[in-house]
Amino acid sequence: MDITITTNPSDEDVADIRNGVIAHNVAHLGDVFFTEFACFTYYEDGTKSGGLTAEILGQWLSIKFLWVDDGAKGKGIGSQLLNEAEQFAKEHHCHSSLLDTFSFQARPFYERHGYQVKMTLHEHPFLSNERYFLTKALK
Repeated sequence: MDITITTNPSDEDVADIRNGVIAHNVAHLGDVFFTEFACFTYYEDGTKSGGLTAEILGQWLSIKFLWVDDGAKGKGIGSQLLNEAEQFAKEHHCHSSLLDTFSFQARPFYERHGYQVKMTLHEHPFLSNERYFLTKALK
């Protein structure tokens, strides 16, 4: 058996791996609900001022990326995006949310929104940084 490593896997390669894991999971979890979604905000000229990507697996929301353009920061856009995603998740029967953030990113922002640190990876990805994993009960 040969093993190859590539730093540029094709979309098909990634899909093969993902589909294999999904098939394995279905055998153990059944046909659990899964969806990916995104929400956006826009400037008056139609360009994006912010966005959030996430997925729902079963009854858990997983926030992947939350971004607000530098020119739109401090205007509540991040809070609006997070609230919209949490509301969407509740409408799809989610009871909890999960996300991660680095020490140079937005831990205080998420804590103000009710998220609690559950795990910290020290010196990740470098000596002077930490990565936090946070959860929140959706009520």
